[in-house]
Amino acid sequence: MDAQTVIARRIALELRDGMLVNLGIGIPTLVANHVPPGMHVFFQSENGLIGTGPIPEGMMAQPRLTDAGGRPVTAIPGACTFDSAISFGLIRGGHVDMTVLGGLQVDAGGLLANWMIPGKMVPGMGGAMDLVTGAKRVVIAMQHSAKGKSKIVARCNLPLTSARPVDLVVTDLAVIEQRAGRLRLLETAPGVSVQQVLAATEADLEVAGDVRTMPIA
Repeated sequence: MDAQTVIARRIALELRDGMLVNLGIGIPTLVANHVPPGMHVFFQSENGLIGTGPIPEGMMAQPRLTDAGGRPVTAIPGACTFDSAISFGLIRGGHVDMTVLGGLQVDAGGLLANWMIPGKMVPGMGGAMDLVTGAKRVVIAMQHSAKGKSKIVARCNLPLTSARPVDLVVTDLAVIEQRAGRLRLLETAPGVSVQQVLAATEADLEVAGDVRTMPIA
């Protein structure tokens, strides 16, 4: 199983029936492909769509139906579209139960940097600032390391997305919870040991007494 699928499957287990969930660009969009059977979740795209379904296959993509990053999505029966003012009213008003976002760095206190690399020509943060601040629960989906360097760092050296810490980080190696400004290792990926996670992580992690293997089979 590839790293992105591991992350998306594990995050899908955080979903609950009836939730309104925002999916960010990249790995987060894959979560819609792994909703547990029989569960009804309303996925929101910040460009103005509630009711996004799995990523379309082959020629089924519709050029006018996209996520916030311009990638094709599907719409489930009953889906609705609306303008950005309503979309961000939902986000800023605290009506989104959970947001799943990508990340460039998460620091030892759970603060997120996910929107730019200084000196590079890349887009700004988009709606991430609003989502981290306004969603009831913030889950980060990202690779544990990039180019051999940990993305879970002692202190972010990239611009912060929000002053609010995230709630959960799911990587290809581990599930890490933020609680009271500290990071706690809860789960390791199949075949990955606690020591391997600690060795791959720059930030200090507390280790739960009952660390388990991610239930993604």
